[in-house]
Amino acid sequence: MSRIGKMPISLPQGVEVKLENNQVTVKGVKGELSRTFHPDISIAVKNGSLVVNRPSDNRVHCALHGLTRSLLANMVEGVTRGFDRVLEISGIGYRAHKTGDKLVLMVGHSHPVEFQSPPGISITVEGSNRIKVSGIDKEIVGEVAAQIRAIRPVDSYKGKGIKYVEEKLRLKPGKAGRAGMKK
Repeated sequence: MSRIGKMPISLPQGVEVKLENNQVTVKGVKGELSRTFHPDISIAVKNGSLVVNRPSDNRVHCALHGLTRSLLANMVEGVTRGFDRVLEISGIGYRAHKTGDKLVLMVGHSHPVEFQSPPGISITVEGSNRIKVSGIDKEIVGEVAAQIRAIRPVDSYKGKGIKYVEEKLRLKPGKAGRAGMKK
């Protein structure tokens, strides 16, 4: 049995779960999320927690068991606490600011790059070099953060660009590091 799939998901106070066939709707203080799951996997509410079961030990059912449980746990956490990703801009003259509901990035292009956030996602700028992406859906928060990072990925030689705060960066030595390697 899947170690992740067999763990029950405890439902905090104020979280409502509605099950209809293979459609699950989770409502909490931050908002509401809905998702359709595979019809072979059964989801039930027992003693204030969500329980996920699979019909057999088939390889596909084993994979779907853990996946379904993880997605449900992310939905419950999203409607109670929410998710956020923090990006950091490094480089001389690189900065970001908000204009209305758009994020404006000046990251070495010939023009400022404007980024429109999708509905349900809030983007805040802390200082001029930190961007915080937050929302209730973990997948969308991660996707938006990846799209912002892709505007100017970090250069591996100079270290300039947009990166996640927790991302470790190893700079390459470049030509000067190679000059000492003569025969």
